[in-house]
Amino acid sequence: MSSHNNSSPAVNDPRQPSTANPYVAPMVRPEDLPVDYSGFIAVIFAIVGLMFRYKLCSWLAIIFCAQSLSNMRNFENDLKQISMAMMFAIMGLMTNYLGLGPTRPSTQG
Repeated sequence: MSSHNNSSPAVNDPRQPSTANPYVAPMVRPEDLPVDYSGFIAVIFAIVGLMFRYKLCSWLAIIFCAQSLSNMRNFENDLKQISMAMMFAIMGLMTNYLGLGPTRPSTQG
């Protein structure tokens, strides 16, 4: 038989719960937050995908919107930017896949 220490873990615990303080995150002004590059890239890809009818750009805009949404820090400003990029990306995908919007001139004579 191995010798086992029967004392309770609370007796040998070196931590002092009475001196523990909960973590309080420091207050950061919205102007001091880092720039949301993924949201900016999403807007650029969405506009390019809509204007030039590039499917890849519209899909990349959706991906960057999701990344920006998951890393959102300033709710009000970031949500406006993400929603604008998402609308442009969805409009670009609709025009590409459903054939909505202006059609390209045919080359038949």
